[in-house]
Amino acid sequence: MPDVLIVGGGPVGLYAAILLAQSGVEVQVLERRTERSSHSRAIGIHPPALAALEQAGVAESLVAAGVQIPGGVARSRGRTVAELSFSSLPGRHRYVLAIPQEQTERILSERLAELAPDALRRGETVEAVHDVGSEVLTITDNGTHRSTLLIGADGARSTVRDAAGIGGSIRPYPDAYVMGDFPDTTGDGSTAALYLEPAGIVESFPLPGSVRRWVVRMPSLVKDPTAEAVAELVASRTGVGVDTRNNTMLSSFAVRRRIAERFVQGRIALIGDAAHEVSPIGGQGMNLGWLDAVQLVPLVIASLAGTDVGLGLRRFNEERRRAALAASRQAHINMILGRPLPPGMLGLRNRVMGRMAGVPSVHDAVARTFTMH
Repeated sequence: MPDVLIVGGGPVGLYAAILLAQSGVEVQVLERRTERSSHSRAIGIHPPALAALEQAGVAESLVAAGVQIPGGVARSRGRTVAELSFSSLPGRHRYVLAIPQEQTERILSERLAELAPDALRRGETVEAVHDVGSEVLTITDNGTHRSTLLIGADGARSTVRDAAGIGGSIRPYPDAYVMGDFPDTTGDGSTAALYLEPAGIVESFPLPGSVRRWVVRMPSLVKDPTAEAVAELVASRTGVGVDTRNNTMLSSFAVRRRIAERFVQGRIALIGDAAHEVSPIGGQGMNLGWLDAVQLVPLVIASLAGTDVGLGLRRFNEERRRAALAASRQAHINMILGRPLPPGMLGLRNRVMGRMAGVPSVHDAVARTFTMH
């Protein structure tokens, strides 16, 4: 019987498993997918998360595989509104690292395999979870697993959270987005670009291999987006031509917020999207999950050693819920900034933004906020 069973073999679950395995904890990870998905939404790793990933021995590999974004530029109707540099950030990582989630998962799974070759079990779909007091029983389509503790890292539609009876209010937003990855035709290099346009924001981020991700704000969810449709939206709002011949990813999504009413119940703990679903605009979700694990794992290790961690778990619950609420507020602001505006109001807001960005103290505060410092 493993000491800790983790449900969910995405970036957050894998990272928690690595931290536990490094400390000698017997850990097992159950993942319903039989192989890694090539569909990659999460691409941004913020500096605090990079520092946390150093603890798992994977930061160097991630940095080598990704693109360092040193800052961004906001544009509107062909003009520069403001520029943002991360050069004043504290710490060694004065950039946001852009890397497809599939690559992040690959590097994390390879590191876990070095530490515990049989820890990750794919093709296991969790059907029920029972905390019976002395242990946790996790029932999958392949049988029943027993563990001393259980960590739910199984995403926004968490089976673990629902089975544990942990509620949380859901707030849907009117915002929807369509996105795609295309060969980079911009000349922006490693700089992120935000186009603040009357019809809504268009975001542009560099990816490895001279690829660029485009994210377009839409009035409603787009079903079955096409490369040609995304390229037409980008061109009509920004004037940038997009090469559709080598499109590698397309997606559309609506936005909602859900934060669990508690992250710990008995022998079960939640991290990542299972604990807090926030808007992906701003790229905070995956990073929040890694920081959850940083705070939770030492408590798990101490508990297995017989230490009373009740106070620490209460602090974990309070502090990580507070962090999730702060992230959701920032994502809310990001979405508001990206909504359509009449040209007159848009021009006024852009002028105010430009002036504020020219004030060093304001500029640096914004840089820290957008990088989760």
